[in-house]
Amino acid sequence: MQDVLLVLTNVPDEVTAHTIARGVVADRLAACVNVLPAVRSVYQWEGKIEEAVEVTLLIKSTQDRYAALEAAIRKAHPYDVPEIIAMPVSAGLPAYLNWVVSETKKDVDV
Repeated sequence: MQDVLLVLTNVPDEVTAHTIARGVVADRLAACVNVLPAVRSVYQWEGKIEEAVEVTLLIKSTQDRYAALEAAIRKAHPYDVPEIIAMPVSAGLPAYLNWVVSETKKDVDV
């Protein structure tokens, strides 16, 4: 089985969140994307402490699809340096993990 990943990114608004979520699922780069309610982020940027309200995306994908997924996020993301973090899933319900793998296969007829 391919390695399942949980990929996290934060975006500035709901429109961007839904654009990315629908795009990566439609392109089979992700099996599912959870769009979480707004969060407040505090971070340093260019020497200043900044605060922003952002929308978090939890993206379920695979290692094989990661490079294309990252490229798709970067293309649609308005930030110069978007937060894109991929975490390996070390355990989970086998049926769910198999579904993630199945839904992200490139050669599946849609």
